[in-house]
Amino acid sequence: MNQKIAVHRELILYILFGLLTTMINVTSYTVFLTWHINIQVAVVLSWFLAVLAAYITNKIWVFTTTTSSFHAVFRELILFFSARIMTLFVEMVIIWFGVTLLQQDPLLWKIIDNIVVVLVNYYFSKLVIFKKV
Repeated sequence: MNQKIAVHRELILYILFGLLTTMINVTSYTVFLTWHINIQVAVVLSWFLAVLAAYITNKIWVFTTTTSSFHAVFRELILFFSARIMTLFVEMVIIWFGVTLLQQDPLLWKIIDNIVVVLVNYYFSKLVIFKKV
């Protein structure tokens, strides 16, 4: 059993930390909405907090990169945030579609968009940002 876990360690950790960053995203989004912050601004702010948490957890515990030079860390950080900016636009479209266009529950659509975004972000992280050389 431990061998199966070891084989899928990266994916298991990504999912666990993805759940944590999703909780950060959804919780902060909900708080911002209760503060009557514009829905798109709430999306961006909650995204930023979640991305910061995701970068740290992905670098240290999921993909265990050992980049130490300024250039390597800077490159990794730029790629990470660039990929997340692309999926932020995906998130904003999903929220616009579900909440603004369909006029449905913002929290439900936040959960839906997080599922899509987590999957896309995993592939960016695994294949581009933290790929093993």
